[in-house]
Amino acid sequence: MEFLFDTANIEEIKEYSHFYPITGVTSNPSILKKEGKIDFFRHFREIRELIGEDKTLHIQVTAKDAETMAAEGRTIREKIDHKVFIKIPTTEEGLKAMRMLKAEGAGITATAIYTKIQGYLAMEAGADFIAPYFNRMENMDIDSKNTISCFAKQIERYGYKTKILAASFKNIAQVNAAFEAGAQAATVQPGLLHDVLGMAAIGKAVDDFDTDWRAAFGDLDITQL
Repeated sequence: MEFLFDTANIEEIKEYSHFYPITGVTSNPSILKKEGKIDFFRHFREIRELIGEDKTLHIQVTAKDAETMAAEGRTIREKIDHKVFIKIPTTEEGLKAMRMLKAEGAGITATAIYTKIQGYLAMEAGADFIAPYFNRMENMDIDSKNTISCFAKQIERYGYKTKILAASFKNIAQVNAAFEAGAQAATVQPGLLHDVLGMAAIGKAVDDFDTDWRAAFGDLDITQL
């Protein structure tokens, strides 16, 4: 099971990576828009330096045709590093670009997945990750859990090396459901994790433990006993 941060905000990554056992960072053009007009390559090199080479970094192309998608993927790998996973929308042109870049040794994350057939085709195209959009699928009356479960079954049945990287979450219940359906990984906004661990019931439990400890031992902590 893997958790990734779905953000390109450097301060968020700095703040929350100290707390959460993440395995990588994902981004897309919509996420980047929130950062304003940044120095694209410098920004992602800084993220890479921040998370380290042992974690995965997923950066999305912006073109719609296969040749330009592939060219953008090559540029990303050249100017950031060759460990970056190139995110490519799972369209006809995207599938072509995936195959082109995969033949060159690039890591591929197939994104914008709403349907089973998109996932199956991306697996056959050699994608390392497939990213089904959980909440967006639910909004379209598509059974996200069933779709992810079918992906997991096909991966096991045919021995694909593809991992399911679930994305697009509105709440933690959806994240849990994605894992329970068979996703190996989920990319989540750091704030969503922060909010659920900051819920009042958890805080009250911690405060109650503190009150009971102090009643027995005063201001001493365990190291002072």
